[in-house]
Amino acid sequence: MSRKPWELSFTAEPVEVAALRRIMRLHLGIWGLHDISDEAQLCVSELVSNVITHVGHGTPATLAVSVRGNHLRIEVHDPDTRALPVLRDASATDCEDGRGMALVDAVADRWGVLLRPDRKVTWCELAIKLATPDGHADAPSVVRAEALLRFYATAAPLPGRTDVGRVNSAVAEETVIAAITDFLHWFQAHGRDADDMLDRAQMRFEADCAAQCQGHRDYPAVIAE
Repeated sequence: MSRKPWELSFTAEPVEVAALRRIMRLHLGIWGLHDISDEAQLCVSELVSNVITHVGHGTPATLAVSVRGNHLRIEVHDPDTRALPVLRDASATDCEDGRGMALVDAVADRWGVLLRPDRKVTWCELAIKLATPDGHADAPSVVRAEALLRFYATAAPLPGRTDVGRVNSAVAEETVIAAITDFLHWFQAHGRDADDMLDRAQMRFEADCAAQCQGHRDYPAVIAE
């Protein structure tokens, strides 16, 4: 899976926070990083809110996201190199100023500030369950599928393919489609309805996805939309 770095320019206004959180959630879903979606959205909320509060409404800023090794890196760029984030205890008696970075500090593995000649970069990193930046999380279903595809590509290579020892991004999609097609032929040969099998598989897939999402709800008190 290719997880290319991306960035998005925005204007620092409260209305933008919810939109940026949704964009982060969508990207992490595409990247297969559902397990850190809540934490990543929280970090985006607080980093952006920090710009709004300490730099000013309407400030032009940029959200940049990338995968570095086994960490997801979230950066917020703004043009003010003087207003540095302040870390304070997020206790009930504290004022709101400074609590945002305490929340980031609580959920992120590490965070910091980089000063450039023309901007400030406030960043944080969250650990991800990937062996490599282009790998996948070790969900049992994905691991089983990966093993099956490697075996399938070796046992029955696609026409014109010689790289059967490794299922990479260039051939994986064709291999998956070929495997599904062969399974449908198998169902038909055994008197089963291929369409019914597809419907049942789709229902199970959607149920699995719903179960995964159930455990990744938003933090209602601090990042409610």
